[in-house]
Amino acid sequence: MVALLAVMLGVVVVSGAAQALHPPSNVETIDPLTLHLDGEFVESNLGTAQEPDGSVTVRLIAQQFGFVPNCVTVPEGTLVRFRVTSPDVIHGLILADTNVNTMVVPGFIAEVRTRFAKPGDYTMPCHEFCGVGHQGMWARVTVVPKDQFSAPPLARTRCVPR
Repeated sequence: MVALLAVMLGVVVVSGAAQALHPPSNVETIDPLTLHLDGEFVESNLGTAQEPDGSVTVRLIAQQFGFVPNCVTVPEGTLVRFRVTSPDVIHGLILADTNVNTMVVPGFIAEVRTRFAKPGDYTMPCHEFCGVGHQGMWARVTVVPKDQFSAPPLARTRCVPR
């Protein structure tokens, strides 16, 4: 019994140490102190971008206590790839009625892919407690019919917050 307990404790310690070094959901890293200065997450690169293959990429930064940008527009029926990072603390995001649900850990880029079946507004709250303003941290994803979505390749679009 003591040997079995020692083996189980060893498994917990080893897997805990390994997962602390590399979160199991994503291993793409980024420097949280400089992510806004150059590269993928500069302010001019945030929002919705239509890729050459027809898919859409949404880049967001989760920071205390909001998402930047806090509103994005995507077309229905199209592959949408959310790429999110954080410069400060652990955040999370979830979209009801979709498979979008992930933690956003500083130093890592979280990526989730989905397709929206119908147009409408989806509220995207932070689901990881991130401090005293956590309850007000949310964003909106507006899904529009494909023929109403207009984003030239390499351009970024955002919706007007309500």
